[in-house]
Amino acid sequence: MWYQQQIILKAKSRGFHLIDDEINGQLLQIKNIEAGLLHLFLQHTSASLTINENADPTVLGDLERHFNKFVPENALYYQHDYEGSDDMPAHIKCSTLGCQLTIPISNGQLALGTWQGVYLCEHRNHASQRRVIATLHGE
Repeated sequence: MWYQQQIILKAKSRGFHLIDDEINGQLLQIKNIEAGLLHLFLQHTSASLTINENADPTVLGDLERHFNKFVPENALYYQHDYEGSDDMPAHIKCSTLGCQLTIPISNGQLALGTWQGVYLCEHRNHASQRRVIATLHGE
């Protein structure tokens, strides 16, 4: 079976946001798959997707602080700043983390590890909703 759907993620503040509930809430077909894969593709260049710690929220703050130090705003060598000082850093962070994930599905659920969650990494100060193409394959 193949199934594809667009998922709309609500606008979020800058930072790392757990989106497992939004995925499961909008992609009800996961429950019909005993064994398969979910591919998520974020249709944006200033946000990213990652899988990381879902138990301790300090991990998310540390990730945000690290990326802000690793890729600072207002670097003198940036030429692309049409949408503000967070514009080019957002593109660099997106290229670093990536815009897609593939997650196994087992018995109608995302087969994530005990401490894992799926995160939208919002790199813009004033972002709008984000679109994700979800493709399911399985039986």
